[in-house]
Amino acid sequence: MTDTDERMVAVWDPFVRLFHWSLVAAIATAWLAEEGETVHRYAGYTAGGLVAARIAWGFIGTRHARFGDFLASPPAALRYLRDEALGRGKRYLGHNPAGAVMIAALIALVAGTGFTGWLSTTDAYFGVDWVGGLHAVLANTMLACIGLHVAGVVFASLRHRENLVRAMITGRKRTDQVPQ
Repeated sequence: MTDTDERMVAVWDPFVRLFHWSLVAAIATAWLAEEGETVHRYAGYTAGGLVAARIAWGFIGTRHARFGDFLASPPAALRYLRDEALGRGKRYLGHNPAGAVMIAALIALVAGTGFTGWLSTTDAYFGVDWVGGLHAVLANTMLACIGLHVAGVVFASLRHRENLVRAMITGRKRTDQVPQ
């Protein structure tokens, strides 16, 4: 059964989708540019601005964009992952608990990476080793989490027979088999 054969519902609003793909572009640009170059800095500032806007939208946005709708604790995420490993994981219309924890982690990592990047341009911290080191650790941790995020999207897409990348482009997901 294809997505066109099933009942579809709007889940991801235009702001969330634009934020997501703009953040992908900003992080990819910062990663590909040489550290310290103007392009790297402006891509980082863009990522930081996007995260600030997303945090605001997490409180005032549409249902599935609000943090109160999807944030989960690490133990809830671990239970969800255990259930998935045992083949009994539930499909969620919005974010599943593991995805929710990953979103919180990525927002924190992008914010921390952006802040330490900016800090390294200030008179007080320019050239300070620990700032540059922390920036690198946060950036590399963020990239590892992005890899896990992509792997989770692929896994969930296959497991629940649903194209989550398409859903993040169109904003629509099918409504069948969603727990109440």
